Amino acid sequence: MGDCDELLIGQLEFYWDIHLRPRLEGLTDDEYQWAPAQPSWTVHPDADGKIVMDREWPEPSPPPVTTIAWRLVHIGVGCFATRVNTFFDDDGVDAPMFDPRHIPSDLPGTADAGLAFLDHWYGRWHGAIRGLDDAGLAKPLGPKGGEYAEDTMLGLITHLNREVMHHGAEICLLRDLYRAGMVTR
Repeated sequence: MGDCDELLIGQLEFYWDIHLRPRLEGLTDDEYQWAPAQPSWTVHPDADGKIVMDREWPEPSPPPVTTIAWRLVHIGVGCFATRVNTFFDDDGVDAPMFDPRHIPSDLPGTADAGLAFLDHWYGRWHGAIRGLDDAGLAKPLGPKGGEYAEDTMLGLITHLNREVMHHGAEICLLRDLYRAGMVTR
């Protein structure tokens, strides 16, 4: 693995181990579902009891504020699970990375389940990218990359690092606001 490759994979490891994951310790169900403004998107049981994630397409402008639950599941699904299922796992779905069939069916409805979900999918993603050699990192995503077919795996890693850091910082800010008593009920 080259120096640049190691820097990018190490960047996510450092952010995860030193910044994001320690800030998630002690997350409560109240924080997880706290709606800082209305309207807010979150995760919740549907009529059948299955946990679903609020989403509209096309996304409204501006989009609703999101809960910690929504952002945490977004990282777990949008950054890690769909990419693992698309590029590293045989989930039985031969489709581009944005195909909804790559989304896990067991979305978490509580803080503890959300953290376990996030840890699981981060571990799968990290293990998969850590196992790539130079050729695997430089290889284009191909048809499973959809409109990003010509981008390399290293390009995807770079993009996902930005996404995890971006949404992770938002989660940390929401925790700070909750802790500071900015709670509206």
